[in-house]
Amino acid sequence: MCGIVGLAGVEDGALVRRMAASVAHRGPDGEGFFVGDGVSMGVRRLAIIDVPGSDQPIASEDGGVLTVFNGEIYNYRELRPLLEKRGHGFRTAGDTETVVHLYEEYSDAGVHLLRGMFAYAIWDRRRRRLLLVRDRLGIKPLYYAEIGRTLAFASELAPLLAVPGVTRTLDPDALAQYLTLQYVPGPATLVRSVHKLPPGHCLAWEDGRVEVRRYWDLVLDAGERRLDAGATAVELRALLEESVALHRISDVPLGVLLSGGLDSAAVTAPPAAHPRPRRRRNRR
Repeated sequence: MCGIVGLAGVEDGALVRRMAASVAHRGPDGEGFFVGDGVSMGVRRLAIIDVPGSDQPIASEDGGVLTVFNGEIYNYRELRPLLEKRGHGFRTAGDTETVVHLYEEYSDAGVHLLRGMFAYAIWDRRRRRLLLVRDRLGIKPLYYAEIGRTLAFASELAPLLAVPGVTRTLDPDALAQYLTLQYVPGPATLVRSVHKLPPGHCLAWEDGRVEVRRYWDLVLDAGERRLDAGATAVELRALLEESVALHRISDVPLGVLLSGGLDSAAVTAPPAAHPRPRRRRNRR
């Protein structure tokens, strides 16, 4: 879990640092900023993969594309050689740099090749264009607010309230939804001037204009698959083990939160049966 913040159309290092400070709890392992070309971006990092080498923002080889990223790309090891064959050079061993080179190669469509949970911002310095992207199911949060021709974004709502022009007017309809449902369905928030980027959507800001569009939607097969209980159990186990294995990609120790229910027990079963080898400590 990291925290990303930024402003498109404004160069304000002090403001973006205040915004990042309000999400410091999301990233205790470091911070990074880029201010210039009409944009301000910041990140608070929780280091999981390539701990010493993937400090953000991360830029392309020529510095033309920069990103701040929250989440994890599960298939970055498979994507890396494909991008290297296309002539892209990697300076880090982490997953975040993959996002930069995918954008260089495929522009906005690069997100279709990603498996993972993510919310990221890409600044295209040549086009002076900001792209925000949220993962397909909305596992990672991303909020934004339009202030005239300026766009502000953040992993949480609180940093946006530090931006001049973002009003704190309560949305009574959103409040009613919260009191009824115990949450506010997106894209609304409790604050009228702030919105959530919906799952499976991206937002492009360019020359003060904002475009939000869907890049993914859930499609259910019209036909009904008929499997017996045994075949269904085998397929479910294979999918579960694959998913858990992807989530275990990490350069730091991992743990599982157990609620005592069936779901957490099922998630814990694969790593319990196939534990990761312990790293040997160097003895002096």
